[in-house]
Amino acid sequence: MRARAFFTREAGAALVLRPSPTPPRAAVVLLHGGREEGLEPPPALNLPGARMVPFARSIARATAEHRVALGSVRYRHRGWNGERDDAAEDAQRALDELVALHGPVPVVLVGHSMGGRAALRAAAAPQVQAVVGLAPWCPEAEPVAHLAGKRVVLLHGERDRITAPGDSRRLTERARRAGADACTLLLPDGEHAMVRRAAAWHSLTTRVVSGLLGLAPLPPVVADALSSATNAAAAVPAPRALHQA
Repeated sequence: MRARAFFTREAGAALVLRPSPTPPRAAVVLLHGGREEGLEPPPALNLPGARMVPFARSIARATAEHRVALGSVRYRHRGWNGERDDAAEDAQRALDELVALHGPVPVVLVGHSMGGRAALRAAAAPQVQAVVGLAPWCPEAEPVAHLAGKRVVLLHGERDRITAPGDSRRLTERARRAGADACTLLLPDGEHAMVRRAAAWHSLTTRVVSGLLGLAPLPPVVADALSSATNAAAAVPAPRALHQA
């Protein structure tokens, strides 16, 4: 299946939605990465968007029989752009469009890098139940009070040199103090582009999403990290153990 056929979109819409024959009971919305600054629109051949296609396909397979809508956010601009918060604004527009189409169904947001930051920010929307951040961009002053009552799982490669794993850990610690169920999982040898150990990234993300939707148990390493009273960070097992856990 070609990536261009996986989603359909309306002109000018922020939400790019995969066609579904039945009304959904829940939704998963993916947000790709971008840049710190950039007012130009993302290019037609967009590598950050392409990185999310394997995640979308894996999540689609896992949720196919469960009436889960699957969509992605289309950004108007390539960058976050300081106080403009462009990616977060587009994420909120996409959530509003989802409500207009299907009502306030529960939503899990899955965002990479800048998209992870946008997902965390958009979690203020009441229908957002959980956020899965993939190598997310987590500035020191990123707000967390609105994450109270939400579930937040951040996955970060230990070798990431673009966004810092320690920033993810510190954000989840602050989110916990604010009342969120939050944890950071560190993938040994993982890096920002999620190419190394790609199968582990795809498998773990899909299993986390399925667990957060209540379709399957959470992976034990995630459940243990979320329930830990003292440790908001955990190392992910090696790939073989990960698939068997």
